[in-house]
Amino acid sequence: MPMNSSLKRLNIDRLRHWLPLATLIILVTVVGVMEPVFLQPSTLLQLASDTAVLFILATGVTFVIMLGGIDLSLQSMASFSSVIVALTIAQLGYVSFGLAVGTGILAGFLSGIAHVKLKIPSFIATLAMGGVLFSAALVASKERSITLGDAERSYQTWVTGSHFGIPNVIIVGLIVLIVAHVLQAHTRFGRYSAAIGAGEPAAYASGVKVDRQKIFAYMLSAGFAALAGVILAGRLSSGSPTLAAEMLLPSIAAVVVGGTAITGGVGSIWRTLVGSLIISVVRIGMTFLSVNIFAQNIVFGSVLVLAVAVTIDRSKIPIVK
Repeated sequence: MPMNSSLKRLNIDRLRHWLPLATLIILVTVVGVMEPVFLQPSTLLQLASDTAVLFILATGVTFVIMLGGIDLSLQSMASFSSVIVALTIAQLGYVSFGLAVGTGILAGFLSGIAHVKLKIPSFIATLAMGGVLFSAALVASKERSITLGDAERSYQTWVTGSHFGIPNVIIVGLIVLIVAHVLQAHTRFGRYSAAIGAGEPAAYASGVKVDRQKIFAYMLSAGFAALAGVILAGRLSSGSPTLAAEMLLPSIAAVVVGGTAITGGVGSIWRTLVGSLIISVVRIGMTFLSVNIFAQNIVFGSVLVLAVAVTIDRSKIPIVK
């Protein structure tokens, strides 16, 4: 009986591992059959470009979710980052990008400190930080969208340009993928993060500096969110307090749909990439099928609930509150 139970568990784990990739293949096939233009190279490149920004956002929060936490400040950080770039790029040039990402890292550090030192639940700490960042963006931008001029756009060719027919934003996304994968799969930070997510008391007992790991994860999350805001400012030629207003739900959905457990301990950056592609294919598929853009979050919300139901480790939460 125990052997049958173990075999059943192994089969379920294998299903969870391959289900996201199978889902992506099925979605691409269905949308391609219904709208053959979807499979044209130009459409696929546009899909990859749109996915790059979502993937960068989702990559950051993957590090936090692997710990069993959550970061709800992503969209506010990305929007504030775009405002910083729009306000400072004329004076600082390329330094404005570093300033924006540095601000994100600082915000993540403060969220991490609030979480681990003040013992505030991660969703409260990051929700509060999101409110602070949103208000800061409103004040700094004087509640308006700031359009970049031609001179400012010249600094953004690393985002808006292309090499060998491949948009630069895709190349940036690939660089983020490589860096994040190395961090997650080939460093102590990645191994310790998985250990903390799988069982924090055991990680403590084995000597892992849990607080330090958590703070670093929140710094990465906010830093990648700020980078996504920088890229959005370049692609849309503007900075706005609401530029990334609709990206929180898709970002978290991409992580969970890709197979990273919301309770932590299980997941990878590659899974987040697959999840981001699934979300993008669903979004562009709904666009091809003329689904109202304001109704898309209904689908993303439903997908998130379903993905959590499939991937969640209920042994860690015997009582759901």
